[in-house]
Amino acid sequence: MTATPLLSIRNLTKVFDTPGGKVRALTDVSLDIPRGSILGLVGESGSGKTTLGRCVLRLIEPTSGQVVFDGTDITALGARDMKAMRKRMQIVFQDPFSSLNPRMRVHEIIGEALIAHGIGKTGRERRDRAAALLEEVGLRPDQLDRFPHEFSGGQRQRIGIARALAVDPDFIVADESVSALDVSVQAQILNLLNDLRQKRGLTMLFIAHDLSVVEYLCEDVAVLYLGRVMEAGDCRSIYAAPSHPYTRALLAAAPVPDPDAPRAGVMLTGDIPSPLNPPSGCVFHTRCPVVMEDCRQLLPTPQPARSSVTAACHRLNETVSC
Repeated sequence: MTATPLLSIRNLTKVFDTPGGKVRALTDVSLDIPRGSILGLVGESGSGKTTLGRCVLRLIEPTSGQVVFDGTDITALGARDMKAMRKRMQIVFQDPFSSLNPRMRVHEIIGEALIAHGIGKTGRERRDRAAALLEEVGLRPDQLDRFPHEFSGGQRQRIGIARALAVDPDFIVADESVSALDVSVQAQILNLLNDLRQKRGLTMLFIAHDLSVVEYLCEDVAVLYLGRVMEAGDCRSIYAAPSHPYTRALLAAAPVPDPDAPRAGVMLTGDIPSPLNPPSGCVFHTRCPVVMEDCRQLLPTPQPARSSVTAACHRLNETVSC
């Protein structure tokens, strides 16, 4: 993570008020996403990945912290300035079936963003732009007048990507955008995202639970657990030599195509704790197979430029292979 960051997240915290109490979805998250790169965000369900992606775009308002986009702290912007910034920051949602309005035709779905941001003077100009976007994502212009139910899941996700590209953004949050698709279709969408990144110079936050997908697509990776960053850094380095026991457990749980391949002996027990009452210290210590006393008090210290773990984990790496 040495390139100039387009997006810098600093001490981002999100607390939701619920009838049962305050839910800490994110706590002091700090990450950098270099311009033109893809950062993969991984972790179990309920770890805060989607909340982080939406806080970055201010679809959800952070409780505290900063999101600095191209030198501007967007958490301090008013509604008018934030609307202008949204042309540069877009999202591709997880579910290609519920994220498209079933009552709108494709040219209307894509045209909504164009109208909202004043792009295209006439309906014909917006339609022509929508047709060009469909071709760019691998669909045909003659499909502009179809409804979402007339497309497959992979085609619908391509429409979602075209909608995100309509305003020529610099940054895209892809929120588990291939998890609802068949494996063969996943590969096509991943290749499309990578091609678009190179062609348009896009920067992305790619949220996923499939570690092999992140390894294929992303330069950097951040591991999230119960709203905290356990480890972050260069994807290749972390996959080759993970420092935090949680990262090791995630990698060990990833399926491999060879049933005879040796597997790391990391087995987690219990469930992820409730964010209503998160554990003290390293929030993973209640499930860690090699927990130390320091883990109950010491917090991981996220450093955007390098892998970050607790002091106890640093000592562990010198003595134990888990």
